[in-house]
Amino acid sequence: MKNVNWTAENIPPQNGKTILITGANSGLGFEATKVLSKKEAHIIMTARNLQKGNEALEAIKKENPSAKLHLMQLDLADFNSIREFSDEFHSKYSKLDVLVNNAGVMNPPKREVTKQNFEVQFGTNHLGHFLLTGLLLDILKYTPNSRISVQSSIVHKTESMKPDIHFDDLNFEKSYNRDQAYAQSKLANLLFAYELDRRLKANNFKTIVTAAHPGYTKTNLQANSGFLMSVILNNILAQNVKIGVLPILRAATEENLKGGEYFGPTKTMEMKGYPELVKSSDKSYDKDLARKLWEVSEKLTNHNYQF
Repeated sequence: MKNVNWTAENIPPQNGKTILITGANSGLGFEATKVLSKKEAHIIMTARNLQKGNEALEAIKKENPSAKLHLMQLDLADFNSIREFSDEFHSKYSKLDVLVNNAGVMNPPKREVTKQNFEVQFGTNHLGHFLLTGLLLDILKYTPNSRISVQSSIVHKTESMKPDIHFDDLNFEKSYNRDQAYAQSKLANLLFAYELDRRLKANNFKTIVTAAHPGYTKTNLQANSGFLMSVILNNILAQNVKIGVLPILRAATEENLKGGEYFGPTKTMEMKGYPELVKSSDKSYDKDLARKLWEVSEKLTNHNYQF
């Protein structure tokens, strides 16, 4: 009898596939790497800190000695690092089956900026992945049945965080609100994912883009979110990372998807449970908003996508 809940057991064999996971040294990225390496995929792990990345790689190897892993340094808060990573990747690989845009920054207590002086959540979560994806798109487009899977968050439609794209103050220089800045970055992830999928289809490429959110999952991402969330709520309400990673795994591996699908848990206001198709906010499907964000993102990253 088929299991009614989608779990890692539903993932088909991944042997022969090359999968790149950003932020693979901790949290959801680390768990995704463990699961997909057991499915025999060749995983390119990226980490900003190579020491932490190597510790993560060794931990996976200890549990799964046959894991096919390659660690590469990537700092999504630095466009120069992203371009250097792309150059190195192109020199070593000629195919990429799945790009998992997972890494993220959440709720720094004080306003921080990237190397190029963008607010760190928008600059890393959105602009960093926008540039990375654009630089790798030539390989993705010509890898049969390739896929880009984007990690968003339930906060993209949490009204108390006023999710929007603040074009008049993208970097929150006028008034910094860490929750609103995070919500902006996660809404931007979805606008980007859906717009990229539309553009790929319009240009007759078979590469698809999917998206996911982990619900409320206990990871080190909440470390800056205060005592209530990082200690009390994390230990009472949050689900564990083995469940929280399932939506992005489903988005990255489920066969026969068309592109534009969004997976997340369905219980307790989408905070917990096994992954199903869910609907993101109406704003995330706004094509005019997505086009405007795309144009701004190309200017800010100084990278025009080539289809």
